Amino acid sequence: MKAGTYIEIGQMDELGRMDTPLHRLDARTNILTTIFFIVTVMSFPQYEISALMPLFVFPFALMGIGNIPVAGILKKVAVAAPFAIFVGLFNPLLDHRPVLLIGSREISGGWISFASILLRFMLTVSAALILVASTGIHRLCAGLERMGVPRLFAVQLLFLYRYLFVIGDEALRMLRGVQMRTAGLRRTGLRTYGSLTGRLLLRSMDRAQRIYLAMISRGFTGEIHVLSRTRPGWRDAAFLLGWVLFFLIIRLWNPAAGLGRQLTGN
Repeated sequence: MKAGTYIEIGQMDELGRMDTPLHRLDARTNILTTIFFIVTVMSFPQYEISALMPLFVFPFALMGIGNIPVAGILKKVAVAAPFAIFVGLFNPLLDHRPVLLIGSREISGGWISFASILLRFMLTVSAALILVASTGIHRLCAGLERMGVPRLFAVQLLFLYRYLFVIGDEALRMLRGVQMRTAGLRRTGLRTYGSLTGRLLLRSMDRAQRIYLAMISRGFTGEIHVLSRTRPGWRDAAFLLGWVLFFLIIRLWNPAAGLGRQLTGN
């Protein structure tokens, strides 16, 4: 893990501490809105592209309301983009049925579904990142617990996020030690990385045991505590209902296709 990438992961949680209209909403409101958005995105047919485009209003509007840097979100989406590309890479090779004609060129269904996968990936991943940046991982897990999610799952999700930084610290220290001992004169091979991975596992297990004992000694009982518990108000209701209505309109009526028919007169 590069140091820059490691730091950027923590910045998402730090953004959740800002004071904006979006951050002042109840965590459950942000969670439910994001869930409705993701369900709407995934409900479209596999060859749908134009109908997905208006849904980009949601992430960009939230970034504007919450003062969340657009470049930071787009950069993190780009880092995970190879996974989506790998998932849809074989679609053009397997689906040769023509579904679109542009001039004299036929576009197969594989390319259309591949583009649809990339659009869905951008929409859902950006929404998830914005949820963390607007709520914070601590409030997010506490909100999940208050929504009825089992406490064990919510606590494990919080620990998973926190422990990534513990493992990251150990890995960076070990890599720095290797670089200092070799003075950059020898390339680190697969054998060295294999040995480092094994030692990292042992170190992380030992560190986890010490962290657990320290938490128990400080009175940890498995409950997620937050500094202040918010209650949903009329702003939360208006935010949730407004976006859900927007999602339903986009799902039932394709504004992009309607606008195209008006412009072309068809």
